[in-house]
Amino acid sequence: MIGMYALVKNECIKMIKKKRFYVILLILLALIPMFTYAQMRVAQNTQKQFGTTDWKVDQRQKIADWEKRLGSPRTPEEWKRQLKVQIQIANYYLEKGVDPSSPNAVTFTREFVKNAVGLFIPLIIMVISADIVSSEHSTGTIKLLLTRPVKRWKILMSKLITVIFFTSLTVLSTGVLCYLISGVVFGYNGWTMPVFTGLKLAGSEVDFSLVRAVDQWFFLLMEFGLVWFSAVVVALMSLMLSVLIRSTAAGMGVMLAVLISGTILSNMVSSWETAKYLFMVNLDLTKYLTGGIPPIQGMDLTFSLSVLSAWAIASLIVSFTVFTRKDVLN
Repeated sequence: MIGMYALVKNECIKMIKKKRFYVILLILLALIPMFTYAQMRVAQNTQKQFGTTDWKVDQRQKIADWEKRLGSPRTPEEWKRQLKVQIQIANYYLEKGVDPSSPNAVTFTREFVKNAVGLFIPLIIMVISADIVSSEHSTGTIKLLLTRPVKRWKILMSKLITVIFFTSLTVLSTGVLCYLISGVVFGYNGWTMPVFTGLKLAGSEVDFSLVRAVDQWFFLLMEFGLVWFSAVVVALMSLMLSVLIRSTAAGMGVMLAVLISGTILSNMVSSWETAKYLFMVNLDLTKYLTGGIPPIQGMDLTFSLSVLSAWAIASLIVSFTVFTRKDVLN
């Protein structure tokens, strides 16, 4: 009988030969410098506009702009709620004398990952995992694979382990490349800069009673843990589609449509309460660390983790049930 190690090793070799992971690295190497340059230009324009590098001046200007928008009758009520929360959090950082967007590599990495977890990271994870089973059908290797003296659940388990491994490697590579590339411009410091976490929302009011300051390195670990969890859920959903849909292009198309629709829904479903049970609406877990407003009232970190866990478990059950029972030879 072929051992699990040999099966996983074989799947990793096949994954490397597809060269999709290398393509993802090239995409990151192309995009991160662009965002780094954009961030540098923002800092330069701010300095030119206010004639100073004092972050407090920029912070007060942001608060003034938000308050102006808050007083406008043209601003929708949903936006006003978000502005009220942003103003309270910005004032809190100002009172504590902490720059929330200090220009350094660690802060850049934190912000990049926070903005990428909703769509960009799920998309690159989907590229890796969406065809891990369906490609066996298109190339005809599924017949050769099933002639080996290996139970079907072991074959799928090896693919699952490989998907989780490359998902973890992708998330790690994103963080490392962000830090190394942005550090050339902003410097490699910022590990011990304080970040406030534990912000609780009650409508449009922010509860600061449970807030505590943590070093940015610790906050980064928490953030990447949540990003990794979201990425694994997307990988498991992609694996399920790869089992259910034999066509790689169709599977990728379905997952792409689901992820994009999730981004749209996150900005439009504030009054559709049942949408909070959709997995794509819950992917952005990092917003809960810094007091971000959830798409639908009543959502919190525990709820989103529970919803994503339920979807992940359901995906595994469907994947193993279908793969072990389906007639994959015809």
